[in-house]
Amino acid sequence: MPADTNANGDIFGGWLLSQMDVGGGVFASKVAKSRTVTVAIEAMNFRKAVYVGDLVSVHANLVRIGRTSITVHLEAWVLRRKALEPILVTDGNFTYVSIDDEGKPQAIRKADPPIMT
Repeated sequence: MPADTNANGDIFGGWLLSQMDVGGGVFASKVAKSRTVTVAIEAMNFRKAVYVGDLVSVHANLVRIGRTSITVHLEAWVLRRKALEPILVTDGNFTYVSIDDEGKPQAIRKADPPIMT
């Protein structure tokens, strides 16, 4: 939306980062079968600008499952208004920690295979 743009008409990187974090958090929660919180974002690559009117999609791939943490590689792709092929605009690794109802880290059960979406 126009309120999410900078003076050049590009979408703020922070807005895109937050959308990626939401998608990654949903993915991590499904894998952990619990609540998760973001603890690190690393290796972010802002490759192309995102414009008002672009359709943004976020794709998640599991990188690693630790004792309490999950690392997810996230990619943001856009489909421009008149384009037929999506464009990779941003990617990076996000780490989430599985937490209990009191907000404390908890071990991730590895007995069941992770759910992929």
